[in-house]
Amino acid sequence: MKQYILICSLLLLFLPKGYAQQEEHFTQFMHYKQGLNPAYAGSRENMSITAMSRHQWLGLEGAPQTQVISLVAPILNQRIGVGANIVRQSIGVSDFYTMDGMYAYRIKVPRGFLGIGIQASVRLLQADFSQLRGTQPVTQDEAIPQGIQSKFVPNFGAGLYYDSPNFYLGFSIPRLLSTNIDLSNDGGVIAKEVSHAYFMTGGTIELSENLGLQPQVLLKYVTGAPLDADFNISLLIGNSFSTGVSYRLGGSQGSGFGEALSLLTGIQLSPNFFLGLSYDATLSELKRYNSGTLEGLVRYTFGQKSGEEEVDNPRYF
Repeated sequence: MKQYILICSLLLLFLPKGYAQQEEHFTQFMHYKQGLNPAYAGSRENMSITAMSRHQWLGLEGAPQTQVISLVAPILNQRIGVGANIVRQSIGVSDFYTMDGMYAYRIKVPRGFLGIGIQASVRLLQADFSQLRGTQPVTQDEAIPQGIQSKFVPNFGAGLYYDSPNFYLGFSIPRLLSTNIDLSNDGGVIAKEVSHAYFMTGGTIELSENLGLQPQVLLKYVTGAPLDADFNISLLIGNSFSTGVSYRLGGSQGSGFGEALSLLTGIQLSPNFFLGLSYDATLSELKRYNSGTLEGLVRYTFGQKSGEEEVDNPRYF
């Protein structure tokens, strides 16, 4: 909501000790590993471009929204990977635009590859305080900035990623620098960008020739904040369809049920096009004020031909 008092309330709800997750959530993290770990670049056999859109807490004005365009490509028979992400995230009167560039060197190891990745990023932080509304004219309060304020924040990160035909394991810290992200001009430091550590793993259990079961886990850790995690299990049907459920920890301290319970589905529309959809049912106290979260994903794989094993087939990470 664009009202100043609600923004403050949300911050107090999720930042009881002044710490919290700053990076965006993705329910379909298994299809967007390059946004969490630069070492993932090059693990796909063909160049691909992915577009994602996440609309969180439907019905709550000013709730987080995220849009992503991501490109990854292998070089030299998957021995090197490169990629780029463009991300826009908005919440209330604030917008964040991030550009990531990544490079991964992949080493052949028993039964798979080990990727060593580095990442450089620059983020534009922007807030339009003219959109704030209050019970009295906001301009009467000199403590509230006027107009649009913005700043650029550079950063870098690194990661490791191991993949084989039926298993993957990764660890990454996409942003290592603790940089000042305060928009004030008084020289003080009120807010900092903190490092997020990600651990991800998953595998496929073959049930039959056309059926598989795939459990996956994503752990997210920030110093001073509770451990956050996504647990997913999906049923794979042939080479073209998957459906599953996810559970996310988090939420507020007052609710012990976690943040969200999600339904996911993915379908290979053609050798080149993959479509993924998910819906999150909110479990925290915010469920009273929203209708859940929707997330959609479309991926196009270049050079993929009919009859070839689709790289997005969940048996191939």
